[in-house]
Amino acid sequence: MAERDNPLTEAVFYILLTLRKPNHGYGIIQEVQELTNGRLTLGAGTLYGAIQTLQKKDWIQIYSVDTESRKKKEYIITDRGKEVFREEQRRLKELLQNSLLMED
Repeated sequence: MAERDNPLTEAVFYILLTLRKPNHGYGIIQEVQELTNGRLTLGAGTLYGAIQTLQKKDWIQIYSVDTESRKKKEYIITDRGKEVFREEQRRLKELLQNSLLMED
């Protein structure tokens, strides 16, 4: 993984997490709110900007397009995206383990 890919922003982390199964923009926003108990709310601009970036990086791809519903697109994480996500999980686990050194 390239150095610039790490660390992920919290928004990107949760977007990738929600795309473990096909999901559309509004579904991503709802699931992120649910997972974070409302602490993190993605705005449409943030979400769709991130989706464009993640597609360019080949971390996510379009899964399907519903042409009868205003061309609603569903996205899914790619193998490359899963690799990046797993690397971030390892980084976060290390941070958490090291933070336990502060507990006396």
